Amino acid sequence: MVSELTIGRAPGSTLVLSDPSVSRMHARITADAVLEDIGSSHGTWLDGVRVTGPSPLRDGAKIRLGDAELRVERRRDVAEAGRTMFVPAGATGFMPSIGGSGTQFGMRPRVRSGYALKRLDASEGRQRWVLKDQRSGTFLRLSDNDAWVFDLFDGTHTLLELVAMCEQRFGATGSARLVRLLTDLGERGFLSGVAGSTPAGEAPTSWWRKLVRPREKIFTGLGPRIEAIYRHGGWVFFTRPALIALAVLGVLGLASFIYLIAGRYGTPFVVASKFGLGGLVFLLGRFAVVAVHETAHGLTMASFGRRVDKAGLKTIAIFPYAFVDTSEAWFEPRRRRIAVSAAGPLSDFSLGAIFALCALLLPEGTVRDIFFNLAFAAYVGAFFNLNPFIERDGYHMLVDGLNEPGLRRRAKEQLERRLRGEGRREGDSPVLARYSLWGLGWSVVMAVFAIAITFRYKTIFLEFAPPAVVYGVMGTLWLVFFLPVVFVLGKPLWQRFRGVK
Repeated sequence: MVSELTIGRAPGSTLVLSDPSVSRMHARITADAVLEDIGSSHGTWLDGVRVTGPSPLRDGAKIRLGDAELRVERRRDVAEAGRTMFVPAGATGFMPSIGGSGTQFGMRPRVRSGYALKRLDASEGRQRWVLKDQRSGTFLRLSDNDAWVFDLFDGTHTLLELVAMCEQRFGATGSARLVRLLTDLGERGFLSGVAGSTPAGEAPTSWWRKLVRPREKIFTGLGPRIEAIYRHGGWVFFTRPALIALAVLGVLGLASFIYLIAGRYGTPFVVASKFGLGGLVFLLGRFAVVAVHETAHGLTMASFGRRVDKAGLKTIAIFPYAFVDTSEAWFEPRRRRIAVSAAGPLSDFSLGAIFALCALLLPEGTVRDIFFNLAFAAYVGAFFNLNPFIERDGYHMLVDGLNEPGLRRRAKEQLERRLRGEGRREGDSPVLARYSLWGLGWSVVMAVFAIAITFRYKTIFLEFAPPAVVYGVMGTLWLVFFLPVVFVLGKPLWQRFRGVK
């Protein structure tokens, strides 16, 4: 146990900070957790208040020494989650790497600044540590043992020393664990002096890859605005009465919409007997619903004290949609991550319910047609986002609910092997098999529903538009809903048909 901890630029300090705003002997922390300034030039601050005398520390307190900032954290039980530890880009609380670069990792591997690290609670499973690169947004999940090794990459240990320490702790597998972790960190750009080998934004070579490559337009300042919305009334939606009211509204609205379809009290894409006007209302409704959908994600992040780093517009193929970056939710427990993912579909169902109830209560006419198409736009988005075969909200909720990282990729690999006729393998997971079957079932049901809707309204569509337009719209809807199934089943079945293993 350390009886007294000194902080400063002097080499003899317990904690050496090389920031020029930090004095050689800046501050000390006594054995009974009391902070004192020891004659620094730029002062010592505790939770925003300048330290002028002995100041007791608490769990979570922020200490600022010149331009450097530290956070106090009590020792936590191994089952507890820890606070998120941020190391800003350019932070100087790490010793520089010493010596030449005898290997691709350097003689003394060091994690570069600009990352955040948090330990989640024990219920998250084996890989409960989350590491984020603050520059690129890259994430890496670590186990407790990996996190122990990660803590050694401070530039003070040579590779030989690291190998010896890992073999002493983990036995014969220690060196392999060390190399694997160094490789993972290096490829993702976490190591100082090592350029990440994962190609970022590598130009696609084929026309198909160029077409489906996501394109983003980032807007700054939206994150703070979302937080302002939360502070100025958005918090109401996260109270228990409001959540119960939204759930009841969602059920009533969905029942009303089904009633409207069954009684043909509205026609998709048709407003005031005009097909083009109805299509325009539908598209505008989709944009409005998407904006509220993404705002709901951001407000949920704000309710957990997390900031939206970026927001904007993205296009995949020719389809545009808005987005907010909710990657900070990775640092929250599963229950909160599920809440962040569920906020979007919940907003879709809530808006759809409001529009459907308005359409049900209004007399026949143009306004009713508008509300029906707005409700249709909201429900199309809701069920699309819940599709577990697409990496949207429904998928992320399943990943967290089942605690199965990489669920889609692993399930797809297992399903494709079986569809190719390769049979079962040792280690095949029944969870992955159930996910594949459930996802296929969901996609098929949604596709059949879309086809049934188009056939139910085909006669009415033909009254307002040429057959080529009607069948073009119908075919597009079928394609959108059946595309996930085609992508999953098509390739392995074709390989099985051709005898390719």
